[in-house]
Amino acid sequence: MGKIINKAVEIAGSQSSLAKQIGVSQPRVWNWINNASAIPAEYVLPIEKVTGISRHELRPDIYPMDEAI
Repeated sequence: MGKIINKAVEIAGSQSSLAKQIGVSQPRVWNWINNASAIPAEYVLPIEKVTGISRHELRPDIYPMDEAI
């Protein structure tokens, strides 16, 4: 999980920038990097919109490859 959220942070510019763009706190993004097993489903599409990282790459368990856009 950490690798993909780190990629999103890199694209957004910082944890704070990503957090602001998707409407969460920076500590929440930090928690996803360090503690979470997966990005919460409700943030997958906003992160995809902000970073261009596909929903399949962010959460392949809920967006299988055959449904990816």
